[in-house]
Amino acid sequence: MSVGLYIGGTRAYAGKNTLTAGIGLQFQKEGLNVGYMKPLGVMPVEKDGRTADEDASFVQDVLGLEQPAHLVTPVLLTQDFKMSAFAGSAPDCLPRIIEAYRSLAQERDLMLICGSGHALSGKYCDLDGIRLVREMDLKAVIIDRLQHEINYDELLHVRELMGERMLGAVLNDVPATFMNEIDNIVRPCLERFGVRVLGVLPHDSLMSSIRAYELAEGLGGRLASAQHRAGRMVENFLIGTMQVENFMAHFIRNPNSAVIVGGDRADVQLVAIEGGCPCLVLTGNLFPNDLILSRADAVNVPIVLVRQDTYTTARKMEKLLTRHKLRDIGKIRRGAKIVASELDFEALRTGLGL
Repeated sequence: MSVGLYIGGTRAYAGKNTLTAGIGLQFQKEGLNVGYMKPLGVMPVEKDGRTADEDASFVQDVLGLEQPAHLVTPVLLTQDFKMSAFAGSAPDCLPRIIEAYRSLAQERDLMLICGSGHALSGKYCDLDGIRLVREMDLKAVIIDRLQHEINYDELLHVRELMGERMLGAVLNDVPATFMNEIDNIVRPCLERFGVRVLGVLPHDSLMSSIRAYELAEGLGGRLASAQHRAGRMVENFLIGTMQVENFMAHFIRNPNSAVIVGGDRADVQLVAIEGGCPCLVLTGNLFPNDLILSRADAVNVPIVLVRQDTYTTARKMEKLLTRHKLRDIGKIRRGAKIVASELDFEALRTGLGL
């Protein structure tokens, strides 16, 4: 009989897809027949003539699965569906989800069920992760991504609602400087409240990076140079509003950072280009002069032109780096390797009865 594992998060962009792929690939490597579904889809795309969820399609590709889209994601949260749910006229879709799950689970050793948003997402239509875990008789792992602090209260609250069905938590994107606090304070505290920490995934600069062309799309800008190198990876960003001398000191310490600077600051632009920055973002909708443009093309530095001011662009950039979804097979396989090395699979197998 197939075992079901629900993978949820304390927030959106916590790392559910990476964790799901990592667990799936590892168990496949061990010889298990793994299936996958995402009951609630929030990003509809066309696939093979049918509407599917973009995240679900991507994870299926990573796991090498070919399953019908209408079974993998039986409920798509379209605007029409949401309005019906808000009005109280949407049907209960849980029976459809359970039927799809049972169909996909046939002859599988393990079914991975990936949540949408956070564990309480979908409460408005009575399809939140807590209900799915209970009604579908699933076990659960909840992932939390460190952003300034761990979401202790959310983890404890989900544990309280799921009870013993929650096998534990995974802490994601933890920098080396925070590991000591995790080991000596956070882990003992969570485990005292019944939340077992199954793994701590370290921060990896590649995992949180974004390609220059994705940056241009996310900022609503356009590429003005070195389009053929728009796949260069950006790990962070610097704001070039300071004097050149001060900027150079910061730039040397952060060589893989995009530089956000006003379109009229040719001095800072040239320093960034000559220093080999992965991407230059010019604000204020100002086109660079011929010298800047020719040097950027010569040394393969993509320039992104945006209409917004520097402050607004920096705020958008920060959100892009923390909320960017993984769409790169290489990156998600890198994440899967981290999961394979850092997750307590022995405890997971025991909890799942595998």
